Amino acid sequence: MNFADILNEWDRRNRSLGRARKVEGSGIFDKDEENPEEDKIERRGRLLRKKPDAAIDLHGLNKDDAWDTLNDFFSRSLVLGHEKILIIHGKGNHSNGESEGVLKEISRKFIEHCPYAGESGSSSNSTGGSGATWVLLKPKKIQP
Repeated sequence: MNFADILNEWDRRNRSLGRARKVEGSGIFDKDEENPEEDKIERRGRLLRKKPDAAIDLHGLNKDDAWDTLNDFFSRSLVLGHEKILIIHGKGNHSNGESEGVLKEISRKFIEHCPYAGESGSSSNSTGGSGATWVLLKPKKIQP
């Protein structure tokens, strides 16, 4: 059982016990209410299992170009309705003595600052391992 399966099982059990209902504005969870977050939990599980909708390779870019490229890529991905994307930044093996790859660090910082970047993590070995990061994009809010 991998970590995603463990989280999904935990979410399923808590949902069945009705524990995840947050009372609006209070920071308190109501254990007796039905869970309106079920759709979010199911979406998360589906997206964790899903292959990325699009990928970008940052190899050969400097910090500034990588940031601009990520900004364009995320914006375009959101417009196209992508839910999960992949950033290929490399492992940093050629980073001239730096402890962590420059592009990996820039990617992490971009994800932290991007308003529509949600959960992220290292890719599976088949799609780049620690040399790539997947990102779940937050769904677009529909304006009234």
